[in-house]
Amino acid sequence: MIEGWENFYVIVGSSAGALIGLQFVVITLLADLPITQGSAQVGRTFATPSVVHFGVVLLLSAIGSAPWTRIGPVAVLWALTGAGGLVYTATVAREIRAQHTYKPVFEDWMFHVLLPLVAYAALATSAGLAVSRPHPALFGVAAASMVLLFVGIHNAWDAATYHVFVQRRQQRGLTRSNKPKE
Repeated sequence: MIEGWENFYVIVGSSAGALIGLQFVVITLLADLPITQGSAQVGRTFATPSVVHFGVVLLLSAIGSAPWTRIGPVAVLWALTGAGGLVYTATVAREIRAQHTYKPVFEDWMFHVLLPLVAYAALATSAGLAVSRPHPALFGVAAASMVLLFVGIHNAWDAATYHVFVQRRQQRGLTRSNKPKE
């Protein structure tokens, strides 16, 4: 049943792998910013999920590219990945609430909690359907992969632009006058 999906998994998996590397490059380039305990917590809370989501997409691509003879073992791996993603997303939501350095807006909740929950739930649901309805299940896994890929892209871009346009300007304002601009 997985035959015919090779190109999809090659494209999506290689994109996820490249984006993981790019995420590390961006973090390295931003490493010269002063780090407070609060900003380190915010960085972990908002940057780490992007790498996790890219990693899950890479994992799903590897699972989908393996030469399986039956869909049952694949469905088990999808179910475990979906369940793990649901637990991880709940942890991210708790961490977002626990940090007090940055006040999240609706867009943050949508891209860090709501859309990942939908994607991981779709993955778990697709796993449940895989044996009896493999064709729709494969499309469900593909949809979950794409949502996670685009969520990761959005979140990585959002974090990078925040650091460049907000943090760097605040740093320059503090450096010039030793007090925050009003």
